[in-house]
Amino acid sequence: MGLSDIAAGIEVVDEQRDSGVATVDRTTDSLAERLEPFAADLPCTPGEAAALVDAYAEGKSVGASARVAGIAPTDGAKALHLFGESVSPVGPMGREIVGDWLAGELPRTEAVELAGVSDQEFALAAYVETHEPIEGAMEAVEGALSLDGDGSVAKRDALGDTMDGVGDLRNC
Repeated sequence: MGLSDIAAGIEVVDEQRDSGVATVDRTTDSLAERLEPFAADLPCTPGEAAALVDAYAEGKSVGASARVAGIAPTDGAKALHLFGESVSPVGPMGREIVGDWLAGELPRTEAVELAGVSDQEFALAAYVETHEPIEGAMEAVEGALSLDGDGSVAKRDALGDTMDGVGDLRNC
């Protein structure tokens, strides 16, 4: 197959076709109303969860977002985890240690020490390891947590001043 065969059927036109913009309109229900079906599974009320998500989407930290919502920071982190956000206070090795503790292979005091976190952080890590995000709740908050469709680029841009760059790692 040559280039002429590949290019067969390609046209050059003077105008573009207007295909419109795909939209999803969920404006009829507030975020709190969309979270209502999941109220029994949330560590706070749907109204508090909505306030938490709004503050978090604005770029506030988990703790600051929880304070805006009027809930404990740990409950805020739990709710955000249930919405699919990564809030675990431990890395991959810490997750293994928490898993070993959950399996009964380590005593709690030793696991906390090995993970290098506080008791409260360890409890949050255990919660994250034992609770899956709620699929429907993740969908309910999806638009609020994403600033540009998937959220990744816009959130990184919005939080750019709070993130370390590669150059900052040389000075550690």
